[in-house]
Amino acid sequence: MDLILWRHAEAEEGFPDESRELTERGIRQAKEAGQWLQRRLPKDSRIIASPARRTQQTAQALGMDFETSNAIRPGASFASVLAESGWPDAKGCVVVVGHQPTLGQVAGLLLSGTESQLSIKKGSIWWFSNRTRRDENQTILRTVISPEFL
Repeated sequence: MDLILWRHAEAEEGFPDESRELTERGIRQAKEAGQWLQRRLPKDSRIIASPARRTQQTAQALGMDFETSNAIRPGASFASVLAESGWPDAKGCVVVVGHQPTLGQVAGLLLSGTESQLSIKKGSIWWFSNRTRRDENQTILRTVISPEFL
């Protein structure tokens, strides 16, 4: 399985939180990241986005059909994100378009095997793979890329 964590691009400040939209810079970030992903994603990838406006706009920049899930809304637990994605047993590739600190908690757990938290920059993509070698389940960090390197 491949699991891609994509933090929403730069968004406006304001309230209510779920209605915040991407800034002009955020729209550019989402477009560039979406183009980068389009060239690399398997055709049958599953894309899941938080219902927050900024994550919906980020996912739309990918130009592919996606699902909306409350399991990855702002404030969701890392466990709900992992369950929604099917990690580590789902087949294929799943892209989760979500929020900090939850995505950072997922990344921290996948990298260290224990609950921890990393900071994921707005618009960044973290691509993990799961495999079994010699009866051992392994998590591999395939790439991390932030908007300024796209």
